Amino acid sequence: MTMKPESVRGASGATDFIGVDRLLTDEEREMRDRTRAFVDERVIPVAADYWDRAEFPFELLEPLGELGVLGATFDPEYGGSGVSNVAYGLAIAELARGSGSLSTFLHVQSGLAMAAIHSLGSEDQKGEWLPGLARCEKIGCFGLTEPDAGSDPGSMKTTATPTGDGYVLNGEKKWIGNGSFSDVAVIWARISGGEDDGRISGFLVRGDAAGYDAGIIPRKGSQRAVWQTHITLTDCHVPEQDRLPGAKGLGSTLSVLAHSRYGVAWDGLGQATDCYETALTYATEREQFGHALASFQLTQQKLVEMVNEISQMQLLSIQIGRLKDDGEMTAPQVSMHKMNNLNKARRIAATARDALGGNGVLLDYRVMEHMADIEGVYSYEGTNDVNTLIVGQAITGHKAFSPAPAKNPEKNGRAERAEEKPE
Repeated sequence: MTMKPESVRGASGATDFIGVDRLLTDEEREMRDRTRAFVDERVIPVAADYWDRAEFPFELLEPLGELGVLGATFDPEYGGSGVSNVAYGLAIAELARGSGSLSTFLHVQSGLAMAAIHSLGSEDQKGEWLPGLARCEKIGCFGLTEPDAGSDPGSMKTTATPTGDGYVLNGEKKWIGNGSFSDVAVIWARISGGEDDGRISGFLVRGDAAGYDAGIIPRKGSQRAVWQTHITLTDCHVPEQDRLPGAKGLGSTLSVLAHSRYGVAWDGLGQATDCYETALTYATEREQFGHALASFQLTQQKLVEMVNEISQMQLLSIQIGRLKDDGEMTAPQVSMHKMNNLNKARRIAATARDALGGNGVLLDYRVMEHMADIEGVYSYEGTNDVNTLIVGQAITGHKAFSPAPAKNPEKNGRAERAEEKPE
């Protein structure tokens, strides 16, 4: 494929129409460029084939672990690189540019499982799990969503019954990435009995634990190269030392989701960028009626709309990252970040597919793969509707998550939600 026009290329070769590269530090550029090289050399050549076969690319785990992206913002003692949240976001965008499925694996491994252990775990738990997870020598998953509780985690039915030396977990979790080959699953459950009765807490369930079963969800039309699972917990015993000590209520869960949601927003930027760059290259190379497609007004309009949206996504992403680095990022801000970027990514993918005509449906051009994968990202880590209402509550002061309060919050298992801030 030909190189992109210089007017839209940044120092790394990525789209940069408005010069956002100068907003980055040397460290941030280095991580972006290093990840981009990995994606170009190792991910893009195999991604579409794995996606087509609905197979997970296990061959990429070792080199991915060597990249220093997983848990990148954590201190080196926990396997991290100690970089900024902007550097972490840039790396996510590059991985997503190569494969939406692989970036989803990263969100589960790093943004959820590692983040939960890092922020809520004991020092022993951090030492046991984080370095191995950062190197992809161990695999983690995060079990919050249930078959009947997606956007409403406060209504979860999975229970943890205290025993003399720990807890017995019973329940189901659905759409749990990596669950079928995880060494550790961060499972959220409502404690049933004892002094913490009714409180939601987190537990580290080992992948070989008796009573833990994870079946791969088949026939997906999105995120095909990463495996989501349906987890069943049947009298699954978890010792006391594997309960997350910092997990004290639903708010603990939501604080982890804020970190993951931040990363997912960068995912939208990365996939949108690849769609645009593919469309731009295609338009400069493809001729119709004796002229390059790029010379036609309607084609130029499509390309301009895409690069305009991408430029706005870049600015918002960097600003939210700076707020996160300063400890000032709020839940409504990260909800706006995810809502904005995935809405735009969705439109950009559709526009790029249109710009490629019939070839746009071929996996060789990657756009259709991104288009399908963006649909999955659009829904997870807070649906567009939920994120919209979180922002709406922040600017109006009115909560609009449900038409009326539950008639019997205790009976519906939602009493705890009233004490938590929406995320």
